[in-house]
Amino acid sequence: MAKFRVAVRKFPPFESAIVKQWQSFAAASGSDLEIEAVAFDLNPLHAALFERGEAASGAWDVAFMPTDWIAEAQQAGIAADLRPLMQTHPVADFPQGWSPSLLGLQDFAGGIWGMPYHDGPQCLIYRTDLLHEVPRTWEEYHAAARRLHDPASGRSGTILALYPDGHNSFYDFCVQLWSRGGAPFDDGGRPTLQTTAAVAALDFIRNLAADRDAVPADVREIDSVASGLRFCEGRVALMANWFGFAALAETSPDSRVRGRVGIAPLPRGAGGASVSLNVFWLLTICAGSRHRNLAWDFLRHCATPAMDKLTTTEGGIGVRRSTWGDAEVNRIVPFYHELDRLHAVARTLPRIVRLADVAHAIDDMLTEALTTQAATADLLERAQARIAGIVA
Repeated sequence: MAKFRVAVRKFPPFESAIVKQWQSFAAASGSDLEIEAVAFDLNPLHAALFERGEAASGAWDVAFMPTDWIAEAQQAGIAADLRPLMQTHPVADFPQGWSPSLLGLQDFAGGIWGMPYHDGPQCLIYRTDLLHEVPRTWEEYHAAARRLHDPASGRSGTILALYPDGHNSFYDFCVQLWSRGGAPFDDGGRPTLQTTAAVAALDFIRNLAADRDAVPADVREIDSVASGLRFCEGRVALMANWFGFAALAETSPDSRVRGRVGIAPLPRGAGGASVSLNVFWLLTICAGSRHRNLAWDFLRHCATPAMDKLTTTEGGIGVRRSTWGDAEVNRIVPFYHELDRLHAVARTLPRIVRLADVAHAIDDMLTEALTTQAATADLLERAQARIAGIVA
């Protein structure tokens, strides 16, 4: 039987939701194609779509893609432009059914290169049975992590996602920098890492990661998904992480902390304010898709209120405002309506073609920071020079 092939970011809610959405679509459309959804970790997903050229070769019809990659995908010609498809077969309630913060990053160069699928800006996630006073500064956050750290019961105070996959450690560094009044890039897209705010940001991550009275010993081996799952297992007291993991902790039947999950804005640093980060997952139609029109019909189906809500009930984060305000969703996840407030302070990274390479440069800087005694200022100077070469 012919297959409709989807390259999925490895994450159980994505894997289950996309299959159920296809089943719903096939029943509604009469398609006799069978879905083949293959899950990849982050770096292998990039390698398959970009390095091995599978998005253009016909290997995939639809691919999950973070907004960080979309400029690179457009330049490489591996993502189909959705604007002509949208003009002939529009998406219902588009664009007014979505927050503007979810529509800009993929709309450039005259085209639209993906449809929003999953988003949940970063926020403070904590156990309400353990933490009764929410930290407002990063110093208070670190102190709370030390108070709640209890290795004897298998619980760490907090956790970091420092596995060097070009993903969360890069984002965490940017959040630390923004929250101290700095920025990773200037308005022209040039790196700005040689600042007092950048030194404070890197020092904070460095000191927290080394504090065995606050974080687990294997902190450098943990990615964002693993950190979120540990929270669900009751093994973390508080963390700065994606909203989606808070929702997962409230909805997953395997969660050990259901009913004891709270969220709040991220803490601030000296000289800064609470910020969040807006990086979201898109569904893209691969340039080599053998079923392009069917793929677009499927993306339109996924964008309906019912299917966006299904993304949520499976443990992902729907992207429509109808889902955020849905009464049933807010009964299941009492803080779901907070998404609008988080988006109000969410920052975005510049649309840089080689942003994935920039992320790996920050990863390498953090790895050196955590494994050597090199001076923080020297690490930042070398990273800035490397990134300047990448974006030049």
